Amino acid sequence: MRHFDVQIIGGAVLHDGSIAEMKTGEGKTLVSTLAAYLNALTSEGVHVVTVNDYLAQRDAEWMGRVHRFLGLSVGLIQRGMNSEERRLNYGRDITYTNNSELGFDYLRDNLAGNSEQLVMRWPKPFHFAIVDEVDSVLIDEGRNPLLISGEASKDAARFPVAAKVAELLIQGIHYKVELKDNSVELTEEGIDLAEMALETNDLWDENDPWARFVMNAIKAKEFYRRDVQYMVRDGKALIINELTGRVEEKRRWSEGIHQAVEAKEGLKIQADSVVVAQITYQSLFKLYPKLSGMTGTAKTEEKEFLKMFQMPVIEVPTNLPNIRKDLPIQAFATARGKWEQVRREVEYMFRQGRPVLVGTTSVENSELLSGLLREWNIPHNVLNARPKYAAKEAEIVAQAGRKHAITLSTNMAGRGTDIILGGNPKMLAREIIEDSLLSFLTREDPNVELADEAISQKVLPKVKVGSSSMALLAKTTLMAKYVSKSEGKSWTYQKAKSFILEAVEMSLSYSLEGLEKLANEESEIYPLGPTVALAYLSVLKDCEEHCLHEGSEVKRLGGLHVIGTSLHESRRIDNQLRGRAGRQGDPGSTRFMVSLQDEMFQKFNFDTEWAVRLISKITNDEDLPIEGDAIVKQLLALQINAEKFFFGIRKNLVEFDEVLEVQRKHVYDLRQLILTGDDESCSQHIFQYMQAVVDEIVFSNIDPLKHPRSWGLSKLLKEFVTVGGKLLRESLGGISDDTLLNSLGLVNDLSSVDIVNFSLPNLPAPPNAFRGIRRKSSSLRRWLAICTDDLIGNGKYQTTSNLLRKYLGDFLIASYLNVVEESGYDERHAKEIERAVLLQTLDCFWRDHLVNMNRLSSAVNIRSFGHRNPLEEYKIDGCRFFISMLSATRRLTVEALLRYWASPMESQELFLS
Repeated sequence: MRHFDVQIIGGAVLHDGSIAEMKTGEGKTLVSTLAAYLNALTSEGVHVVTVNDYLAQRDAEWMGRVHRFLGLSVGLIQRGMNSEERRLNYGRDITYTNNSELGFDYLRDNLAGNSEQLVMRWPKPFHFAIVDEVDSVLIDEGRNPLLISGEASKDAARFPVAAKVAELLIQGIHYKVELKDNSVELTEEGIDLAEMALETNDLWDENDPWARFVMNAIKAKEFYRRDVQYMVRDGKALIINELTGRVEEKRRWSEGIHQAVEAKEGLKIQADSVVVAQITYQSLFKLYPKLSGMTGTAKTEEKEFLKMFQMPVIEVPTNLPNIRKDLPIQAFATARGKWEQVRREVEYMFRQGRPVLVGTTSVENSELLSGLLREWNIPHNVLNARPKYAAKEAEIVAQAGRKHAITLSTNMAGRGTDIILGGNPKMLAREIIEDSLLSFLTREDPNVELADEAISQKVLPKVKVGSSSMALLAKTTLMAKYVSKSEGKSWTYQKAKSFILEAVEMSLSYSLEGLEKLANEESEIYPLGPTVALAYLSVLKDCEEHCLHEGSEVKRLGGLHVIGTSLHESRRIDNQLRGRAGRQGDPGSTRFMVSLQDEMFQKFNFDTEWAVRLISKITNDEDLPIEGDAIVKQLLALQINAEKFFFGIRKNLVEFDEVLEVQRKHVYDLRQLILTGDDESCSQHIFQYMQAVVDEIVFSNIDPLKHPRSWGLSKLLKEFVTVGGKLLRESLGGISDDTLLNSLGLVNDLSSVDIVNFSLPNLPAPPNAFRGIRRKSSSLRRWLAICTDDLIGNGKYQTTSNLLRKYLGDFLIASYLNVVEESGYDERHAKEIERAVLLQTLDCFWRDHLVNMNRLSSAVNIRSFGHRNPLEEYKIDGCRFFISMLSATRRLTVEALLRYWASPMESQELFLS
């Protein structure tokens, strides 16, 4: 076996750091092995990133065999793994993971309390990544930053009240909505009614703020629809990923939106949250020195990839010519007319025997169409976010290419399973084994609701199992009965399913002779596994013959027919659905059907009146479609406008996040130095903090251009003593302005100053806690920094100000070292305390800074009304916020350390709390 020539081209594209556009079924997964292996030879780690856990596990198992055969180690990151497992797998040569796990691991590492909690390859966690479905990760998911949140406000009681107020308000009278960007604006009438209902004089009152709650309640009412954006299960509002149609149980909307949805549905309100760490996928993947990606649809977004990531999109030719037929778009005046036509086309294809895949954009639409097909007795399978369907996803998709198979799917993007004409023989063989054995191994029903639902393959042609397979199946059922009786109780359904899956995997690991030897061993239970594996291999052979024959029939009929029931906001996503048909040179066809009542037309202000006039000129029957260049041209223009709009949103998000990224990199680099540096490095951080605090106090009270008599020395000393509390008050609390001024005046000749043992005349000398070579090197280093910085510029009395900075800095550091030494703690324990204080203070202020920056990003948009650039305003104010945050971090860290060691027992209780 070898790669096809076109696959080798794809591998070269990936190694070059570009995006390989390869059509569905061309073997992207196999292509990734080429670039992954080559770049893993440096032992710096390669990440192969997929869109979900299932694909990461599948690729790690399939492709891992290739890499292990070539001498490389392979790791896999999955949800639910502990830190030790993650650290082990990130340490492998090639690691398979999904984009969200990768991002959250990076954020969690930058919240770690000690170096033992780190899981990635620090100090260089990123080397080379191959991103599967790169357009989905970097573009579709690009609008949603990764957030780690902590509990914040206790205002849960306000959300249900705001929800009731939102019910009173009427769109168009009390508020206006903008569907494109999900924004709402209260009118004067709306504000008056809301204030009256809440019995408040001002919705925006800082002491009693209601505006945020009311606005979120209106957004939950207008933009967040049940079974479209979310579904309710077990008393919780669960987000439906609009790209994949899957439920994301651990994800929550931020900024109070999720609580507003819970209030709308009458559910228990979970605590509001505050962001403690965040990053966008764009910023995350820019951390890789070398990045590549692969997908079936990226060419339409090439400009964006070039602009944002400097990654060209290279179209890799197909191994066989594409003979799929893309039929003209059909437009309808009403949604009812569209759904009727979809039903008619599905019925026509079903009577022919052709498999049909119908793509819908929401759970709501898939169930509407399912009900319509049931009325006409058309058997079909449904695949959407509901658990009763999601549990059968692999089986449904695997058999969607069989004769007479009708599949309704909510968003096929990211499903990760190819639709093979004639069916998937491996999945079909496993189903036959499960049907034969599960009833004997377990009495427990699967946790899937199937009643009255058309989830069956009864209309599909049955597989004719050979006599040898029948004999082996009979043998396995007898053994399963024996195992069940011998244990005295039946297994759980999940245990029985897992046992069969392990037996199937055993068939791949052993030779036929090895399995027969294991099956003949004298044991009560273990021969069941090898016997099941033998039965699976025999049934698989029958299934392969059946699927090959059925696949030929389906090809003769015209292959898979794909129906899109609405245009997406990007041509690329439409192309993903089309790409399900005609894989690897197979025949196939696609058709999109749209109605002027579709949400997209309303959202982007499509000229529906023009379209209605055009349709009425052709026909008065709303059930009849229209086709033609005029309507296609208008629809294409609409999609291009939508693409431009969302590109603008992503571009704006990236530009704003670039400001935060510079700050985040500074904070995270500093954090890693504190966390992983040695004890000397930790001490130097503290000394730098202390000198910086002294410098800020000095700078705020003196002017080196003016004579020291004009300096505010008493205020300076008072502020300095306040930093150290009683530790400095005893030594420097009684010094007057004149004493300090005279001491500074007595130092006339700088060449005579002893920098190492520096002290101002007639003032207390710094405590003698800093001894030996460490004292000398540290003093010289800080003196050099003081003399060479340009923080206060040149001035006649600059030298005098530098000496004051040096004296106060030395005094503060020496006093601190002295009190640490007197505490009696050993050096190792003292460094642990210092690191913990440094990290906790930095994390606390960084968290508050993120809140401030999020508020600022919203606030600066208002400034555009004053003809000011919001991005420039964000950069300027964001820089000010960041400088203030760093200053406050240093100040509080120094004060916390000084107070801690002044009274360690009291401080330890406060610190631990």
